Amino acid sequence: MKASRYTLRTVAGIAVVSLAFSHVAAFAGEDPPAGTLRVCADPNNMPFSNNRGEGFENKIAAILAQDLGWTLVYTWRAQRRGFIRSTLNSGSCDVIIGTPALDMLQVTQPYYRSGYVFVSRASDNHRLRSFSAPELRALRVGVQLIGDDGFNTPPAHALGNLNITGNVVGFPVYGDYRSESPPSTIVQALCDHVIDVAAVWGPTAGYYAKQARVPLRVARIEGTDAFRPLVFEFAIGMGVRKDDDAMRARLESFIERRGEDIERILNAYGVPLFRDPEEAQHD
Repeated sequence: MKASRYTLRTVAGIAVVSLAFSHVAAFAGEDPPAGTLRVCADPNNMPFSNNRGEGFENKIAAILAQDLGWTLVYTWRAQRRGFIRSTLNSGSCDVIIGTPALDMLQVTQPYYRSGYVFVSRASDNHRLRSFSAPELRALRVGVQLIGDDGFNTPPAHALGNLNITGNVVGFPVYGDYRSESPPSTIVQALCDHVIDVAAVWGPTAGYYAKQARVPLRVARIEGTDAFRPLVFEFAIGMGVRKDDDAMRARLESFIERRGEDIERILNAYGVPLFRDPEEAQHD
């Protein structure tokens, strides 16, 4: 298992993997007008972003543009394979609002940290916290799958390592991109009793759990050290091109000054916010 490469490809909706379609800003490939904030984003990837500006990354981008006094424009492209190369690194846009640390770009200090969670129906009263819970061998467990190239989410690998496979149901992260909000299907399956518990990337889980027609319980997955080098929690910052120190400095200043505003947006969308383990040790 190529875990180290895999773990860098699992976040931001959840991963930056294969390409779907593009709708690029009109001045792509040209010098942008002064005072323009050009954001690279997915037009159909709630709760992160969509082309109606309804995602939490859209909201953060809006207050960033307001803070800078700049005009906000988007380069739209599905966050799949080739996303960074064909948007940020092609020069058609300048900022990715949410990304983990990646070799292809320069990332600011994190403005939130989240991770994988268990989601279950509140009426079932499951108290799942770790993969060692014996009931996972009997319940129908939903997991998110990245694709057919050998890379899957950390929960999928962890369950496989424990030989918990026969009762596991996979849900592609990307799903049918022609449908609204493809990542929502795993939470919908939980509401429909197709599965009993789901291991889901936190921001996706929290957002759709808040909207679910039945009460759902969201719990942080703990006790994952045994599955290293798999990573289950990620610090998320804003990404710029490697040579764009000026933009990174602007974004760093914004994150420091408007951190409370950013956190309010994340809380409104139900994003599970985890503390950095190193910071917690110094409390």
